Amino acid sequence: MKLNVLLGLQWGDEGKGKIVDVFASRYDVVARFQGGPNAGHSLEFGNVKHILHNIPSGVFHKNIHNVIGNGVVLDPVIFREEVEELKHKGINLNNNLAISRKAHLILPTHRILDAASESAKGKSKIGSTLKGIGPTYMDKTGRNGLRVGDIESHDFREKYNFLKKKHQDLLAQYDFQYSLEDKEKEWFEAVESLRQFAFVDSEHLINQYLGQDKSVLAEGAQGTLLDIDFGSYPYVTSSNTICAGACIGLGVSPKNVGEVFGVFKAYCTRVGSGPFPTELTNAEGRQLQEQGNEYGATTGRPRRCGWLDLPALNYAIMLNGVTQLVMTKADVMSQFDTVKVCTGYKMNDGSTIRHFPYNQYEVAEPIYQELEGWNADISGATYFSELPEAFRKYVHFIEKQTGITVRLISTGPSRDSLIEKD
Repeated sequence: MKLNVLLGLQWGDEGKGKIVDVFASRYDVVARFQGGPNAGHSLEFGNVKHILHNIPSGVFHKNIHNVIGNGVVLDPVIFREEVEELKHKGINLNNNLAISRKAHLILPTHRILDAASESAKGKSKIGSTLKGIGPTYMDKTGRNGLRVGDIESHDFREKYNFLKKKHQDLLAQYDFQYSLEDKEKEWFEAVESLRQFAFVDSEHLINQYLGQDKSVLAEGAQGTLLDIDFGSYPYVTSSNTICAGACIGLGVSPKNVGEVFGVFKAYCTRVGSGPFPTELTNAEGRQLQEQGNEYGATTGRPRRCGWLDLPALNYAIMLNGVTQLVMTKADVMSQFDTVKVCTGYKMNDGSTIRHFPYNQYEVAEPIYQELEGWNADISGATYFSELPEAFRKYVHFIEKQTGITVRLISTGPSRDSLIEKD
């Protein structure tokens, strides 16, 4: 059996949580392969909105095994809060959630370091979620990290104190006030609550599932354009968000990857700082923001909005080897008489390019192709043939420009608002 991968093709917030939830019923296993509580996967059903941060989006299906992979960084406090909230909603995770021993732990001092570093940057802030993600991945690559498996060791507290001392020495370089005692007490209590879940060697477990012909869906967080290597650096996250990251973050050989589902919005959004060639700072941008309820699921910050960027989308498709596209939030654009799609860029040096450049700040202006808007409510449609002709032309235009079929179209936030295209 092959591992299928589902990930975002833009700057995150593409609506992956809903799509994983819908797909989950077709799989035996859902596994998160990177990121941490900086992710916010929103799912809505039964008129209730659920937001997941660390926990895979398959948890709402009783018979599905969920795995937090080695590529994830885990904050025990946020994880415990998430577990308790799900329990209040009648969802018990004890029997269908396993955590990789190799997943790294986010310490209270990681979060403090994150805040101190971001504060010191002043106007050069990268827009961190302040969840301690960056410092945790830095300790991971610096070979200083504390992992879930260390909780089982007799000298766990000693390892913790060693890493905490290192962080305190680093914090002494900043003019930043902090209090640690209460945060530390809460953190150790949350670590104890982690013990109710199975700690596993997830690389063996995932490959065992595949060997038993169980279907596995790898769930990505953030988006391709936030990848540490291939995103709009330095305004990126600290992990590999692309398809190759699923192999690293779960311990699966590339030859075992099957379908790659790429999720993208019918337009573009971005939270925080960084280049955004098609950003709209006018009434159209505000209309997309309000109509699409574009506020971060994790931070609550308003998302910047703009037209669809095809050079960026094609770049993401290339990096991930996308086999099927999933379009979300198509209903948000229903009130426009005309819509625009970026097909290239005019650069500061006067040249014109059709690819995603090394430095997006060198883009002087996007080159747009204007298409007819559908100016109709599509949220009630159940078949592609029921959608307005102008919208179907918009979809076919994207398919022609990317060479990839748009297989699914989301027309609203609920689980049922989804059209599967032939």
